[in-house]
Amino acid sequence: MGHRILVLYGSYRSDRKGIRLAQFTTGRLLARGEDAELIDAKSIGLPMLDRMLKEYAAGTAPAALENLGAKIRQADAFLFVVGEYNQGMQPGLKNLTDHFLEEWFWRPAAIASYSAGRLSGARSSYAWHNTLSEMGMVVISSTLTVGPITETLNAAGEPIGEAGAALERAFPRFADDLAWWTEAAQAQRMRRAPPY
Repeated sequence: MGHRILVLYGSYRSDRKGIRLAQFTTGRLLARGEDAELIDAKSIGLPMLDRMLKEYAAGTAPAALENLGAKIRQADAFLFVVGEYNQGMQPGLKNLTDHFLEEWFWRPAAIASYSAGRLSGARSSYAWHNTLSEMGMVVISSTLTVGPITETLNAAGEPIGEAGAALERAFPRFADDLAWWTEAAQAQRMRRAPPY
C-alpha cells in the first residue's frame, strides 16, 4: 500500500451531497495505490468539543476519540472535503478537527471544497487553509473545487457531464501534489525530528 491518507468529511445533514466528493476522492486515491480511509464525522459522532483528547487522563477518553486520535497519528497526510455554510465552515468537521492538536502536526493537508452553487465552496476552502495551517499542517497549493456538486457527481460519487469530466482531469495533479508533499514530509521527519 501507498501513503496512509485520511479523507475527512463533516456534514451532518440528512440529505448531504458532499459525501459524493468524499467518496470520489477516497476511491481515486485507492485506485492510485494509496492507503486511503474515509473519516465521516457524522458516523464517528464526537460530542461538541468540551475537552481535547490530550486533556483527558490516560485511558479515560471516549473510545471513538481515542481510536480517531490513533488513526490521525498514524496518517501520512490528510484530505479535507469541505462544504460551505453561509460563506463559512461546516460545524461538524470543525468540531471533529478541534478535538485534536499535536496529532495533526508535521503532515500535509489537501482541501477539496464543494457547494450547491457555482462558487464551489471556495470561501470555505480559504477559511480551512488558515485553520489547518494554524493546527500544524502544511496545506498544499493545489485544491479541488466542485460546484454545483449535483451536476458534477452522481449519488454514487462518480463523475457526470462536463463538470464531472473536468473534475476527473483535475484530480491527478491534485493527488500528485499531495503525494509530493507527503513524501517530502516523510523524508524530513526521517532526517530530522520535528522541533516540537
